[in-house]
Amino acid sequence: MLRILGSDQDRKSQHLAMEDVDTATHSTHHLLFQDMAGDGNRFCDDYFLLNPEKASYFDLFALLFSSDLEKRRFIDCSGHQDKNFRRRWFIFISVLVQKLLLLGAKPMALLKNVLEMSLNLISCNGGFSMLLLNLITGKLVWPHKSSPAFRSLIGHLDTRVELDKNIKPGDKKYNASLSMMAAKFTYENEAFLRTSIIEHWKMKFLKFYNLWNDFQERYSTQAYMLQDTRANLIVVAFRGTAPFVAYDIQTDIDISWYELKDMGQGKVHSGFMKALGLQKNLGWPKEIQQGTDQPQFAYYTLRQNLRELLKENPAAKFILTGHSLGGALAILFAAVLISHDEEWLLGKLEGVYTFGQPRVGDHKFGEFMKEKLRKFNVKYFRYVYNQDLVPRVPFDDRTLFFKHFGTCLYFNSCYKGKVVSEAPNKNYFSLLWMLPKIMIAIWELIRGFILPYMKGPEYREGWFQTMLRIMGLLVPGTSAHLPQDYVNLTRLGNLPLDHKLPDLLHKHEPKRD
Repeated sequence: MLRILGSDQDRKSQHLAMEDVDTATHSTHHLLFQDMAGDGNRFCDDYFLLNPEKASYFDLFALLFSSDLEKRRFIDCSGHQDKNFRRRWFIFISVLVQKLLLLGAKPMALLKNVLEMSLNLISCNGGFSMLLLNLITGKLVWPHKSSPAFRSLIGHLDTRVELDKNIKPGDKKYNASLSMMAAKFTYENEAFLRTSIIEHWKMKFLKFYNLWNDFQERYSTQAYMLQDTRANLIVVAFRGTAPFVAYDIQTDIDISWYELKDMGQGKVHSGFMKALGLQKNLGWPKEIQQGTDQPQFAYYTLRQNLRELLKENPAAKFILTGHSLGGALAILFAAVLISHDEEWLLGKLEGVYTFGQPRVGDHKFGEFMKEKLRKFNVKYFRYVYNQDLVPRVPFDDRTLFFKHFGTCLYFNSCYKGKVVSEAPNKNYFSLLWMLPKIMIAIWELIRGFILPYMKGPEYREGWFQTMLRIMGLLVPGTSAHLPQDYVNLTRLGNLPLDHKLPDLLHKHEPKRD
């Protein structure tokens, strides 16, 4: 007898609809940047956009030998642009990788589904041996994607569901620990979220959101809200880059930008803005009309729900959080609130907690944000673990100009933290760091076997996580981006002068150890 796990669950789970292979078969006419010059970009005068769909391989290679960017069909830009070879090389790499991702979108999605179903088939049957026994005896339990028991690939890498019971509301680590667990949960389906938050965390699950990207013309952004009734705190968590989802990775690889006058004339990553709800030809109008039967945009939908929740509960505060791409969306959500002068909401914003967040803008944007975060007394906690690759892209150099702003809470492989302006090896690809990165990756693999005996069984790493650690030896810094280490550092990590940390975060130059 074959049992279907979760067969009575909602088969129309929005979170999983966008992740299925069907998403990968979406017409390429509805992918990134289909509306180039004159169709979607009229809200700003200075921009630089790449469209990999329009790039033939001949045209792409011709870029390396010609400085006429304007003649390339896949580049849409305004004004004077730097045309040196180094910049053209970065454009070439970015567009080439994006094209390869588009070509591999369907097989990547298929591989993701096969891996997830295989891992869940093993786990819901009680392990590999029980799976074989159930198969022989006709008692096989088949997992369903909308079931509360179904886990994502991220969920199988780090299976922890409970919050650290040693960290309680009011503790200096509490908000960060809660934020990281909330960020980790964004990769899961709605039923898993609801069950875990209500039954395990004893908190209130508010809503799951599947949100529209007008430029991609698809539901590309997921987020959810919960309420910690003990701390009277609302958490808004954005989903990060999902493994094997080509369009998420493509957004990270892209180096396109818009210069926005309402954000200090700063240049801001276009892909992240579009995922957050940027409006075609309008940019970021303060208000838009959103009918209940129309696609919902992340920024406008979440802002409206926050207004309603905080009016019902005037004493409550809220925090924004996300891992990877989700971290970029969290800080940009605050940026749009600032550009709209949402003083009342900003007064309710307890802090922004990001983990493994990529760079989102240039120096001007960073200066604008530092000034406004100080003005509205918003704390910004940007966590970086060791040699994590993602916080080190897009590059911060004379060619690409992307820069982090504020201070960085950097933790090494022993989870010892320090407050710095930028993580070491800021652009990742350095010959000087090659050997140290490999040595660190080897230590992280060994540490996975030691840590459970030192800190407890909840720090045990399963075979899937160990396999990723081994693969990470080939490209050190990739396995360091996974949520496992970020959860660990919020629980085990320590920072010097923890009690003075909020003051340090608002200083232009952080205090050194």
